[in-house]
Order: sequence, then structure tokens, then C-alpha cells
Amino acid sequence: MPNKAFNATKSEKIFDVCNIIFMILVLIVTLYPFLNVLAISLNDSIDTVRGGITIFPRQFTLDNYKTIFGYDTLIQGLKVSVLRTLVGTLLGLLSASMIAFTLSRVDFSGRKFVSTFLALTMYFSGGLIPTYILMRDLNLIGTFWVYVLPGLVSAFNVFIVRSFIDGLPYALQESAKLDGANDFTIYWRIILPLCKPVLATIALFIAVGQWNAWFDTYLYNGSNSTWTTLQYELMKVLQSTQSGGSAVNANDMAQKMAQISPESIKMAITIVVTVPILVVYPFLQKYFVGGMTLGAVKS
Repeated sequence: MPNKAFNATKSEKIFDVCNIIFMILVLIVTLYPFLNVLAISLNDSIDTVRGGITIFPRQFTLDNYKTIFGYDTLIQGLKVSVLRTLVGTLLGLLSASMIAFTLSRVDFSGRKFVSTFLALTMYFSGGLIPTYILMRDLNLIGTFWVYVLPGLVSAFNVFIVRSFIDGLPYALQESAKLDGANDFTIYWRIILPLCKPVLATIALFIAVGQWNAWFDTYLYNGSNSTWTTLQYELMKVLQSTQSGGSAVNANDMAQKMAQISPESIKMAITIVVTVPILVVYPFLQKYFVGGMTLGAVKS
């Protein structure tokens, strides 16, 4: 059978060329901002003030990153951020999937009440001060769990997972029951493996939220160096840069701050907080593709 590539019409060839050109332009538009930020972060701060940096540093240096990681509390903040991201993502996935599995069961009499209650939490909240008082009364302030427990159950994530489970054949659960499986076995051995695409998507949502969070550190652990986070410490670095270094280590750090520009520090901070998520994304990409194509072919 002849190959279609050799029998393409002139209009099809023109379309292919235009399509390739368009995708190259999209690639350039997508990559240029990131490469520009990377170039500025690797460029000399004094030279950066002149402007004109594109995708290559004009005067290569690592001083911007040395300044950032020169803070003693930054490594501790990195450890806590990694820990809260891992623990928060794992517990968030378990809670969302377990509640979603329960709400998907037609034999659960309280599914409408619980669903309505969860939906209300998406539109109403107690506010900042009542939330702070609640955290204080629960003795969570100054602890690690203040990062995890308040946002453990997300109604948005629960509804997404429940919608995915509703699309699975209910006959799978019925056949497992006939084989003697209980509800937990059905959830753990059947539902969770089938929910990998949606769980990967939810995991990325939760992980990005946990990794980028800093305001809860400011509210609950701002004076506790043990449970400080990377984002909060980087925020303090940026503030000290913009204020001339008067906030921390006024003797040694002030001299370093005089040799760098806030623009370079902002770009270096952007790279530091973005790269970990970019490293994780390729491992989850196959599940995104699986989630888009799941159900496309029906038997």
C-alpha cells in the first residue's frame, strides 16, 4: 500500500509547512520568557541594570545564586518545603480519593448532604481572623501540621476525582463484591489503580500549591525558624534586597546586597522555585495523556 506521505496533495503539503512553522513559533513564545529569566539570573547584577539581556547572559556569574543560598535558614526552609510538599500531596490524595469513592457509591445515604456541604466550602469561608483563632485553639501554630491539616480536604479535588470514578463501570465493584472483596479492598485494589490519570493531575495541583505557599508560614510560623519554608525565606531575601540589606546581617550581607540588583535576585528566585516543579512534571505527563484518551475507545 503506497505511503500517504508521498501522495500528499499540494494543499496538504502547504498545510504541513504552515503547521510546522506555527508550532515552532509557539515553542519560541513559550520558551523565550523562561530562557530570558534564566539568562538574567546568571548575568552580572550591575550589567543587568543596563538591560538588553535576551536568552544568553552577557557577563556570566553565579553570584546571584550564591547570595540567595548564603542565608543560613534557606536550607532549613528547603527541607521543610520538600517535606510539606510530599506529606501534603500524599495525604491530600488519600483524603480526596477516599471521600470521592464514598460519594460515588449509590448506596451511601448521605451522599447528597456531604456533597452539598463540600460545595458550600468552595464559596464561603470564615475569614482570616477566625481561621487564625481556630489554628490557635487547635494548637497548630508553631507546628508542621499547620501546613497540612487545614487544607487536607479540598472540595474541588474531591469533585474531580468523584466525576472520574463515576465514569468507571460499576460492574467492576459488583464483581469484586461477589468475589468477597470488602469496600476498602475495592478502593485500594481496583479504584486507585484505575484513577492514576486523575490522581496524577490532582497531585500536581496539590504539590504546586504546597511548594509555592508562603503566606501560611508568615501567619503561623513567621518567628519559628524550625518550620520556616523556602518560599518564605526567599520572600525575605527579596525584601532585604529591595531595602538595601538592612533586614538581615547588616554588616556582611549589606555589602553583598550593594553589589546585586533586585531584578537579578527576583529572576534567580524564580528559577529556584520553578525548576523542581519542571523536574517533576515529565514523570506525570504520561498520566495526563492517559487521562485525555481514557474512554475515547469504547468496546
